[in-house]
Amino acid sequence: MVLMASASINAFAQEQSFGKKIVDTLTSPYFWGRGYTNDGMKKAADFIENEFRSYGLQPMAGKDYQQSFSYPVNTFPGKMQATVNGKELVPGKDFIVGPESKSIKAEGSGFKRGKGKDSLLFYNPEEAFLIELADKLTMDLSPQVADYGKITVDRRSIDGLPKDFKVNIENKFVKNFKANNICAFVKGTAKPDSFIFITAHYDHLGGLGAATYFPGANDNASGVSLLLNLAHYYAQHPQKYSMGFICFAGEEAGLIGSKYFTEKPLVPLQNIRFLINTDLAGTGEEGITVVNATEFPKEFAMMNAVNDEKKLLTKINSRGKAANSDHYFFTEKGVPSFFFYTLGGIKAYHDVFDKAATLPLNEHEDLFKLIVGFNEKLMGK
Repeated sequence: MVLMASASINAFAQEQSFGKKIVDTLTSPYFWGRGYTNDGMKKAADFIENEFRSYGLQPMAGKDYQQSFSYPVNTFPGKMQATVNGKELVPGKDFIVGPESKSIKAEGSGFKRGKGKDSLLFYNPEEAFLIELADKLTMDLSPQVADYGKITVDRRSIDGLPKDFKVNIENKFVKNFKANNICAFVKGTAKPDSFIFITAHYDHLGGLGAATYFPGANDNASGVSLLLNLAHYYAQHPQKYSMGFICFAGEEAGLIGSKYFTEKPLVPLQNIRFLINTDLAGTGEEGITVVNATEFPKEFAMMNAVNDEKKLLTKINSRGKAANSDHYFFTEKGVPSFFFYTLGGIKAYHDVFDKAATLPLNEHEDLFKLIVGFNEKLMGK
């Protein structure tokens, strides 16, 4: 019994160590938020390709692991300075830039006041400059540039309402940003033309200026670490079906990479028995939620059966159809798909606080076991 317990602890430590190593790597400054400046997304794509190669996976597209596409995006590689009410603000912590913002170098005082859905808006018409006050800074991306400059300020960072400002912010609009899906597979032993896909997006929000980036630990270095762990496992343990692995780019910009794959698939979509998409996989003390559970009740019952048999997660919640991650366009094309995300723990999301040091990965091993067990049931084992 002591030996068995020791083996179990060691196995857990190995799974946890694998996941943590990948998350630590992908959230490091070298990858700069896996986004649009400092070659962050390209560096992450090359890293993932090299991992697939080292495990022995085959490229899904002939000799190339990377499927290229492009799209427009507004980026902020340059100046990133803002002072409001005489206080110099720190990018990422005190303020973020509106994703649609143009470059703006200006100072002034006096604002017209409006009201947003969850925030207060202040507009200076002389400089076409907008300040939004919010309780939480949540960064996003934009495929276009507005005719105004904008920052969102954490309302706790300044005293009272904005009265005066000084800003120097530089944007760079990239009309055709080149990105790549990373696609690989392990050939099936009995039915190589039938596939089970495991997917996760590897892109994140990139950075603001030269000193601030968004690590994206939970979103979605956690999902990539789980996918790579499974890829490594299946490379060593080939299954009856071929096991496909895709790390998508462009998810944060509107599910662009996964949409592109469904329009130009590297595998006939009708050959995909099931797709499992993982995004926000870094916590789990309150279980997981499965999107499309109501669309595929038979498979959802299989997943719950595995969870009950192996006593893994505290709860698996059912959710219906939703266009909230990379499973969506596959579902729309008739591919049976689940998207799951973990619940509980840290609340950091699309901000500079989503970092590896505070991400527990406490259910990484159980998620790994759940997917392996679920895939066995899909293949009739």
